[in-house]
Amino acid sequence: MNTELQQKWAQCQTILADNLTSSAYQTWFAPIIPLQFENGVLVLQVKSQFVAEYIEENYIQLLSATIIRVFGQGTHLEYRVLIDATSGATTMLPSAGAPAHANPINNVPKQPDHFDSQLNTFYTFDSFVAGEPNKLARTAGMAIAKQPGYTAFNPLFVYGGSGVGKTHLVNAIGNQVQALNPHARVLYVSANTFKLQYQDAAKTNRIPDFLNFYQSVDVLIVDDIQYFAGLKGTQDTFFHIFNYLQQSRKQLILTSDRPPIELKEIEERLLTRFKWGLSAEIKHPDYPLRKNILLSKMRRDGITLTDDVVDFIVSNVRNSVRDLEGILASLLAHSTLTDREIDVKLAEQVVSHIVAIQPRRITAGDVLGAVAEHYSVPEKAILSANRSREVTAARHLAIYLTKELTDNSLTEIGFKMGKRSHATILHSIALVREKLEFDPVLRQTISQIESQLRY
Repeated sequence: MNTELQQKWAQCQTILADNLTSSAYQTWFAPIIPLQFENGVLVLQVKSQFVAEYIEENYIQLLSATIIRVFGQGTHLEYRVLIDATSGATTMLPSAGAPAHANPINNVPKQPDHFDSQLNTFYTFDSFVAGEPNKLARTAGMAIAKQPGYTAFNPLFVYGGSGVGKTHLVNAIGNQVQALNPHARVLYVSANTFKLQYQDAAKTNRIPDFLNFYQSVDVLIVDDIQYFAGLKGTQDTFFHIFNYLQQSRKQLILTSDRPPIELKEIEERLLTRFKWGLSAEIKHPDYPLRKNILLSKMRRDGITLTDDVVDFIVSNVRNSVRDLEGILASLLAHSTLTDREIDVKLAEQVVSHIVAIQPRRITAGDVLGAVAEHYSVPEKAILSANRSREVTAARHLAIYLTKELTDNSLTEIGFKMGKRSHATILHSIALVREKLEFDPVLRQTISQIESQLRY
């Protein structure tokens, strides 16, 4: 390996380590390997696409400033990432650079030599997992990508709660447009960045340049349009841009956390135009979609989780795709730093810091299955009249645990445990309680089965 490259990357690592917590540095930057620095392009090898995405979203401003400081102005960053852990196949991904809000655009160019779309290149249709909650928006987006400006979906107004995938989808549309037509001028901008650019243009008397720039765009994507609320000057200017692009058969794509009818302090003439095309909601992901998203990210990053860990995460992380990503990153970090296997207990520890864990509802059937598995006897035997010692012990314990862990009445327990009488159920519970006082093996058995059922 190039000694000079190693030395320069070592300088970068020193700066990064000084500006990050020890755990953050060790998890995300210590494993990075510098591969080459040629023609102003620095190539870094990372373990997975997930790592590259996480760095881009959380640390790119610091990383970009560090690279420029050590390698010089004009240095571009690319990642070499593992895309298939089995075959070892890799791909190159360019860095999107520091986020736009980190350095607001003060001078909007009239006709730049290189048009910067501001798209996140990691957000594609391939990485956008389809499901019922996003079916309409995704289908419309794919149609738009093939013929931007020439479908009935202009504008496309995508709305939904935080973390459901709106930003991913609209970036995927933009990236697909550029893949099909590299010369298309596609621009992604947050509503807040648009506002800052407008305010700067107004202060410097450059509103005509601002309008010319935005009216030169073929596909305009504005994220979180609800932040235009109450901004009269911004809304007036956007109204003119919207009209020009729409009349020129250019594509407009907008996102919001609510449908147009619920937007407050937005001029009626804008709200009317927002409704001209298609308003498509992306709902909170249901269980099948959440599971498919988690499995997709695991495959992408070469991570293996047991079925019970997957089920625990998917059952408790209900609203946000972003939370799923954060939990996967945290699990990976905890496991790496503590050299600990990712099990349900670790998952519970991580998940509880991000979302409120829903208590698991234990049923009589759950108890019966766990006890039968522990004693290696068939469930049917426990429910039958079989009086062998092992089956009887399992039956008593199943009855006792059903009483302790469920809200079933004694009558219901009797019915579910082989249609046994009220007196029989009371007798079984009393026997187990009596044995618990002097039998440590039974206490350990109950603890193990309870832990299995609760987690």
